[in-house]
Amino acid sequence: MELDQLDRSILRVLQKDGRIQNTELAAQVGLSPSPCLRRVRNLEEAGAIDRYVAVLDPAKIGMSMTFFTRVWLTSQDEDTVYQFVSAIKDHPQVVECYLLAGDSDFLLRVVAPDIDGYRRFQVEYLGRAKGVRNIKTEIPMQKFKHTTALPL
Repeated sequence: MELDQLDRSILRVLQKDGRIQNTELAAQVGLSPSPCLRRVRNLEEAGAIDRYVAVLDPAKIGMSMTFFTRVWLTSQDEDTVYQFVSAIKDHPQVVECYLLAGDSDFLLRVVAPDIDGYRRFQVEYLGRAKGVRNIKTEIPMQKFKHTTALPL
């Protein structure tokens, strides 16, 4: 999909406020409401807008700690990778999962209420997942930037 400047403007505004009313969105990007709504629908249908969500404050819902976990598998064959991915998809505390090229096989971002909660998750689930050879966890001390907005 080729994005023009109006599409990019619409997406910039929606990244800041996904609940904005169409009339306000139209005013901010310099369109009348009907063409603005048509563009938003086109962006949705094309998949440029994947979905609308509420961004939660982890500390306010009891998930104040983030852990970056590197996982090494016993093998990177398709079956081992598939089994690992299937196992961790069922755990809501894993909020991001990446297959890596490099030293480790996977990088996970895991949230938990505290370090004991993470340790329970690691011992009871992650460490028992089929094909896991090694786990190393990094604990961030302070967050300086976190955004869901993509550069447009």
